[in-house]
Amino acid sequence: MRALRISMITVVVLGILFVAADRIAVMIAESEAADRIRSTQGLSATPEVSIKGFPFLTQVAGKHLEAVDISVSGLDASAGGHTVEVSEVRAELVDVEIAGNFTTAVAGRAEGSARISYEDLTKAAPKGATVTYAGPERAAKGQVKIAGPALQLLKSAGIEVPETVRGMLSGEEIVVHSTVEPAEGGAVRLKADSLPDVPVPGYDGQLRQAVDYEMQIDGLPAGIRLDRAKASETGLTFLGTGRDVSLVG
Repeated sequence: MRALRISMITVVVLGILFVAADRIAVMIAESEAADRIRSTQGLSATPEVSIKGFPFLTQVAGKHLEAVDISVSGLDASAGGHTVEVSEVRAELVDVEIAGNFTTAVAGRAEGSARISYEDLTKAAPKGATVTYAGPERAAKGQVKIAGPALQLLKSAGIEVPETVRGMLSGEEIVVHSTVEPAEGGAVRLKADSLPDVPVPGYDGQLRQAVDYEMQIDGLPAGIRLDRAKASETGLTFLGTGRDVSLVG
């Protein structure tokens, strides 16, 4: 009986030691992966990395991780020479095959998202434009509201307005509802669905040039393409998916 009790205590102690060693190993791996992701992705901030599944050591031995979550705040988005902060970028990677000591890691599939506030969307918009919540009906379509003085919007787009026309546009406020859609190179585009009538004919093209703009968001692993947007009262969340996504290397 005494021998059985000692054996049980030994098993429990070994189990505790294994769990402790496993958790220490995963914390070291997460820290190392975070540094490598920052370096290989060229990020301005170090991401938080969470390796899912237990035990970790057996996953490493099999060169396969069930799932890895990445999140990073304080990254930049750029649009028209403006740089603004993205609230948070997240990526959830599944079926991650690793090689070496995390020298390469490729996820079979991945989902990514990036959140940005209306305040920062406004900073990235053409000068004079304000980006705000468009209401629940339009938000369900991934739309936002962009508004601003017509003269200032045209000027910020580099469009010359003759003196004779300025008087007609003076005090004219432009309000459009723009849909967020994917653009080339991983960027997203805010494009007005329609333009309001203005008292000066022939300025539709110039107005569209003034209110439509693109924004490049950094921080997502290469291979995740942002393809849709979800609007809320606090801002926009850009969403995307990818396959065979390179995490590091």
